[in-house]
Amino acid sequence: MTTVLALAGVVIKELYRRKDFYVLFILTALLTLMLGSVNFFHDDKIVRYLKEICLLLIWASALVIAIGTTARQIPAERENRTIFPLLAKPVSRGQVVVGKFLGCWLACGVGLLVFYAFFGLISGSKESHWPLLQWLQAFWLHWVMLAVVVALVLLGSVSFTAPSANGTICFIVVAGILLLGRHLNQVALREPQPLGTIVYALYFLIPHLEWYDIRDFVIYDHPLMGWGNCALATLYGAVYAAFLLFCTWIVFRRKALNL
Repeated sequence: MTTVLALAGVVIKELYRRKDFYVLFILTALLTLMLGSVNFFHDDKIVRYLKEICLLLIWASALVIAIGTTARQIPAERENRTIFPLLAKPVSRGQVVVGKFLGCWLACGVGLLVFYAFFGLISGSKESHWPLLQWLQAFWLHWVMLAVVVALVLLGSVSFTAPSANGTICFIVVAGILLLGRHLNQVALREPQPLGTIVYALYFLIPHLEWYDIRDFVIYDHPLMGWGNCALATLYGAVYAAFLLFCTWIVFRRKALNL
């Protein structure tokens, strides 16, 4: 466990030495503050549009940070020729996989917490309303979703040699799931066989990341999602992330390192 935490600590330090997080946070803050300073026709509902844009920027920034950080982990070890000394300490490949995952996920969590704290400050100051439990639930579900994304990208990092290719493919896959995943079952009903069966099977096989998107709950001040449903979503994300990490370990264990 100490080895895993040490590996995770290295990943966290690496992320916050880079400028990715700071640039994305500054851009999000500037765009949100600029839009928040505009008041069209003194419409009180304009704060909903501000919240929607801010949350959209947070989701986009979180995906860029998670995918960009994770995609370069294993390839960077290969390029810097540090993977063999790391495995010779001895550190098992399972510990490397778990340590890299934990480091990327925790780093994303810290960054996400900063983003949501900024969102809460802007939203609360505009509405004079502070639904902390609602924001906490949105943050938690978002972070659970990022666990699946990080595990997926880590699997890609041991399958693709180029971080750019892995990052691009994973970003397209994640964006496709978020935008189209919920509609695949309806598409399957309209397709002839056997294509309909294939699409329907794909609907059940993909990780349904869109289940974790509760931005509308936050924007329109809907009641909290039931904590039972929240627990089920957390369990689903944990199981799917664990499955992807197991696949990563299998591939990492059997694939020869091209150095």
